[in-house]
Amino acid sequence: MFKSRTISHAIRTGRLGYASQNRHTSSISALQAAFRDPSSPFHIPPGTQGPESPDSPPTQAHFTSLAAELPESTIGSLEEAHGKLWKAGLDPLSFWEQRIVWGDQDSFQHVNNVRYIRFFESARIKWMMSLGEELGGPVRAKAMISGQGVSLILKSIDVQFRRPVTYPDTLLIGYRPLPPATDHDTSTFHVAASAYSLAQKAFVAHSKEALVWYDYDRLKKCDPGERAKEVLRGRMSKE
Repeated sequence: MFKSRTISHAIRTGRLGYASQNRHTSSISALQAAFRDPSSPFHIPPGTQGPESPDSPPTQAHFTSLAAELPESTIGSLEEAHGKLWKAGLDPLSFWEQRIVWGDQDSFQHVNNVRYIRFFESARIKWMMSLGEELGGPVRAKAMISGQGVSLILKSIDVQFRRPVTYPDTLLIGYRPLPPATDHDTSTFHVAASAYSLAQKAFVAHSKEALVWYDYDRLKKCDPGERAKEVLRGRMSKE
């Protein structure tokens, strides 16, 4: 009974909250001291800041090419793959290196077919940005993938699977626009894409897609103008 009255009195007088606050302040002080202590694993040197999270990538991470992280034998395979895509008439400005991760596989012990839709999408987005860069520099390139002004939208995609892919592997993917039909809709054109396996040294999948020039400000398909058509013609294979 006495103990209960003592706790009740502490709550009324605020002493219990004060003690809790003291413990909280003490914990923060200890953590701040650890940040300042050079021997502590939590030490943060003056003038620097800690990572945003344990999963944050290094400040100087490069996402445009995996070549710097690959062994020399694989770099040779990558160069060979570039030659294969170039020979197939694919646009070098679309080349996308897609690293295969363990989670890309399914219970059939190969990369799930649905994953290829994403793989081709990544290469297509890179290619779209290169079109925007040629049409109007970095600002237009960013607008092309931000739903601003005239850009592209996927109408249809047909993927043909030639070989199963397994982890570990890296695919090199490329795109090329196809010549238009004589009576084609000026807002629509077709592209072809291929995925080449560095591990198998062979093409493992092909894609044919219909893309539409789309005005995202007016929410309707459109004629992109002669300049855009000229850029597309310049990207077509000369074969």
